[in-house]
Amino acid sequence: MQGGITEDELHGDTLREECGVFGVFGHPDAAALTALGLHALQHRGQEAAGIVSYDGEHFHSERRLGLVGDHFSSGTVMERLKGDIAIGHVRYSTTGETILRNVQPLFADLWGGGFAIGHNGNLTNAITLRNELVRAGAIFQSTSDTETILQLVARSQSPRVMDRFVDALRQIEGAYALVALTPKKLIGARDPLGIRPLILGNLHGAPILCSETVALDIIGADFVREIEPGEIVVCTREGIESLHPFPPQRPRPCVFEYIYFARPDSIVDGRSVYNVRKELGRQLAIESNVEADVVIPVPDSGVPAALGFARESGIPFELGIIRNHYVGRTFIEPTQHIRQLGVKLKHNANRAIVEGKRIILVDDSIVRGTTSVKIVKMMYEAGAREVHMRIASPPITHPDFYGIDTPSRDQLLAAKYDLAGMRDYIGVDSLAFISVDGLYRALGHAGRDAEYPQFTDHCFTGEYPTPLTDKVGEQRTDQLSLLSEIA
Repeated sequence: MQGGITEDELHGDTLREECGVFGVFGHPDAAALTALGLHALQHRGQEAAGIVSYDGEHFHSERRLGLVGDHFSSGTVMERLKGDIAIGHVRYSTTGETILRNVQPLFADLWGGGFAIGHNGNLTNAITLRNELVRAGAIFQSTSDTETILQLVARSQSPRVMDRFVDALRQIEGAYALVALTPKKLIGARDPLGIRPLILGNLHGAPILCSETVALDIIGADFVREIEPGEIVVCTREGIESLHPFPPQRPRPCVFEYIYFARPDSIVDGRSVYNVRKELGRQLAIESNVEADVVIPVPDSGVPAALGFARESGIPFELGIIRNHYVGRTFIEPTQHIRQLGVKLKHNANRAIVEGKRIILVDDSIVRGTTSVKIVKMMYEAGAREVHMRIASPPITHPDFYGIDTPSRDQLLAAKYDLAGMRDYIGVDSLAFISVDGLYRALGHAGRDAEYPQFTDHCFTGEYPTPLTDKVGEQRTDQLSLLSEIA
């Protein structure tokens, strides 16, 4: 590969986290708890954060670009978020730009009172619905697909807010985990296939809704259960009500929660994410072991899989790459020479471990492959005799439309090359991915059920579990460019 790659390209060569949601009902420190919960969910979105609270008379909204701790550790900001009900959101934009008007939770004054909503996921018919709403006279203030849900709630003719909310959900397609706030209710909803996760917890009698169990851990709340696919939960002063307005379907949660998105210390559907990732590495070693001196993870996401690979193969595990945790996207790159340093801004070879060794590099996934090229080159420059790369997910051959920011198909390495071509592009002695059935075995199944797949796995198989209305209709999000602005 000629030349270097920019820091932006390095950040682009990864699966970008979706979003994280949090909500609490009936606790005097609702906004502070929400800020703590969002901090635990920061890995799911680092571009923006927001909190909306309600004090019995007024809604209060604070939305900011940047990290949770940059804004919601301020006493001045938190004092403005009064009330014992709050919802929050951390965002990585998959639809709509990173501008303040797209930061969630979104809020509107509707007939019957205020309504705030935060959304993890992506709607596959948002542009189609948006065009219909605009033609009918709706005025949009953002380019986020979440506002489509808000508009549908606003325009529903049903008299009760819950009926209007259900009416809106009946019209949308795709993946969603929603938290919503009204003057009397905290509402949570999960899409009928359960693609995106949503958890119910309890803190001294106060219901908590959140994307992952780690958000419960940080505030000392108890795990109650996962919200079921297609379920709506309604928290009021009288208690918690569960609604199931949709016909039941076979659940298909997103398999990438286990591979990449969820924090390793989270529990997803009763499974320890950390243990699943170690088992992915073990299955990978069973399928594609090779003679080597040391197993090295690509930090940090490759660490659990590398541990499992090392244990199964009997090859020692070592930290042959050290990650710099203090590199931000604002690092100044004034010259081509500095740009050519590329990945070394984030990773550095541990020469004492690498030099003279046959090494197995273990990573969780390969997207474009540009970062892998740089890391492999770094290993050879540090004196590695052989470099073998093992990937704890199958090849990513198809883009996602459910809240994961994947490149278009022509930019995915595994869609452009066969295994030998990918090996040559990356520059390794050998390359292997876990098989699809190996992935399913790591999750406790005998293999993938071809007729009724247990997970949403379209990035590997090309089998999308819901209609892709906007894509089929060739709707384009760049028609929304008039709303672009500098944040």
